[in-house]
Amino acid sequence: MEQSVVSVDVVTLRFWPDDATVTIGVAPREHEPFTGALALPGVLLGRGERLALAARRAVHTKLGVPEAAIGAVGQLVTFDEPNRDPRGPTLSIAMWAVVDSHDGAAHWVPFDEVPALAFDHNRIADVARGHLARLLWKDLPFTRALTGTEFPATRAVELSTALLGIRPDPANLNRTLAAIPGLARTAERRRTKATGRPAAVWAFDATE
Repeated sequence: MEQSVVSVDVVTLRFWPDDATVTIGVAPREHEPFTGALALPGVLLGRGERLALAARRAVHTKLGVPEAAIGAVGQLVTFDEPNRDPRGPTLSIAMWAVVDSHDGAAHWVPFDEVPALAFDHNRIADVARGHLARLLWKDLPFTRALTGTEFPATRAVELSTALLGIRPDPANLNRTLAAIPGLARTAERRRTKATGRPAAVWAFDATE
């Protein structure tokens, strides 16, 4: 039986201060198969290499993101379809990564506008979105990597909408935020739109 190789494919998330929604990074492939086609950043797992290091290597080499701009990373799910790669059996371990501001050459697209991607990367992005939605507000390293140490409530709405695919109920979202360890609503209010009331600001405890 032909033995599978292991690839690490990364759903790389960007949610910078000027972004209205979460976007994911894709880039044209430089080699066969699917040369020139857009794809998630991915690399073959090196002998003895840890998954998190492979994920960071993929984001750095395939998206052009400086290593210092790659924040938290984590594991999502494994894809084991034997025919997912025309070169032969390849086991794909999907990871997530959050990146900070940088000048890179990647294409950044919302989940609802992901173009046709090489391999089974559209399925990976789609499945990953559901997993990430379940991590949001529960996994603190993932959540804080996206929100930063403080954020207005409008950003929480944009973040939830991007991952859930629907706009959250404000009362339910406030209860969810209030239940997060180390996160508290501050006395500050911040204007994020030209019209309407300034938004409440939430902040993580510096010791968390």
